[in-house]
Amino acid sequence: MKPEPSPAGRVLEAAQAALAAEHAAAYGYGVIGARSAGARAVQARESYGGHLARRDALARTVRELGGAPRPAEAAYALPFELRSPADAERLAAEIEDRVAGAYSDLVRAAEGPLRREAADALSAAAVRAARWRGVGVAFPGLTERADEAQRAQHS
Repeated sequence: MKPEPSPAGRVLEAAQAALAAEHAAAYGYGVIGARSAGARAVQARESYGGHLARRDALARTVRELGGAPRPAEAAYALPFELRSPADAERLAAEIEDRVAGAYSDLVRAAEGPLRREAADALSAAAVRAARWRGVGVAFPGLTERADEAQRAQHS
């Protein structure tokens, strides 16, 4: 049986997971930006820049917590093929849902200023997801966790 990580260990794990989500988001927005035009291309560039800034901040946080920031993967598998601008929009919303899920874990694990930063990042991801999707979700970050748990039970 694996021992339960300490509270500090849980914070570091959650920060590393959020960092991994930001790496994947930056990669995904590179793909989305290449398949978007007009206002959506501007939105993709802005989202990409926001994720890079959060990624850099999380790398600093991980170091401050005593960890070595996880590097980005060379490439990430996309959950589906992008054949149209609508597919790019759907991918952007899915990326933001995943980022919100990672930050919801960090909100639960962290305290103080880091919890506030994680809550702000969760909120920003939820707003971006709603903009891409055209609608919002009641509890961003939690819906995705419930869906994942349900899929795991049926596997």
